[in-house]
Amino acid sequence: MRKLKKALRIIGVALIALLITALFFPTWTTPVRGENSVRVLEQVEINGSKQELMIRGNDKNNPVILFVHGGPGAPEIPYAAAYQDLLETRFTVVHYDQRASGKSYHFFEDYSNLTSELLVDDLLAMTDYVSERLGKEKVILIGHSYGTYIAAQAAQKAPEKYEAYVGIGQMGDTVTSEMDSLTYLISQAQQIGNAEDVLYLQGLTDKIKKGEMFTPRNYVIQYSGASRLIDSPDGDSLGMLLSSEYNLMDVIRYNVGISYSQKVLLQEVIEHPLPTLVTKLEIPCYFIMGDYDYMTSSHAAKEFFDQLEAEQKEFIAFDQSAHYPQFEEKEKFFEWVSETFL
Repeated sequence: MRKLKKALRIIGVALIALLITALFFPTWTTPVRGENSVRVLEQVEINGSKQELMIRGNDKNNPVILFVHGGPGAPEIPYAAAYQDLLETRFTVVHYDQRASGKSYHFFEDYSNLTSELLVDDLLAMTDYVSERLGKEKVILIGHSYGTYIAAQAAQKAPEKYEAYVGIGQMGDTVTSEMDSLTYLISQAQQIGNAEDVLYLQGLTDKIKKGEMFTPRNYVIQYSGASRLIDSPDGDSLGMLLSSEYNLMDVIRYNVGISYSQKVLLQEVIEHPLPTLVTKLEIPCYFIMGDYDYMTSSHAAKEFFDQLEAEQKEFIAFDQSAHYPQFEEKEKFFEWVSETFL
């Protein structure tokens, strides 16, 4: 019995030590090849709040891409390396965790003033920081999903900072997009004879049509409206923990941050859909949409695209992808970015 108790104590101490190590294990971003390469993972102060920044590229003299992640509250730093390895050969790629998201969530910071307008101001300040640090007059601005809600507003507000705006999984009218998602889900459930899902989803129609709720994302993922060629990467706690950029504490920050951010910010995109906020862009504008995207529907994005004033604009369809064309068809995305900006 004594030996058993001693063994249990040793196991308990080892587990506690393992937990503490996982919580506070140092994080880094993996090496990048090239004599003039750059790799940075650090926190910088932006508008009074410390925000995590990752910069990677084979040659720091290459054009700069600034990614704005979606969610709200769903940073891409933990899985970016899986889709941007090709981009890094010709571009310097910058990601940051937005205020109250991921590694930029701080437990004792007051986020009562968190709004999309504040996130736009943060993006503009981050753009200035990145441009000065990398010696660039302008950067290529890419928003993904909810990130398009922030990035498109920044592009309209300060076009002089950006070479172009690229919206991946572009948001359009919120209710239109959510109804497209719901219609798709009902159709898919009917095709496989899942009467229970059909009945449940049909029961959501009135609330979604009135803008009272979003189409449940777990159903969108289940019926391949989020991703087709990869597993949906957002919210993958194990994948984050296995990345070098996040430790267990960062995973906890991610989950707390996404819960808070979505609670605070999602109502804004229903009350103030993006087409009512952004009507004209004075820089080249590109929408990249997966044909199977039902997180942000291609139909709603196309309606927004058609009414958006821009001297140069292009709508690009990726016919094998859902919500992550930059990841699901990364070779095609790399070729498009290279042909467009080099």
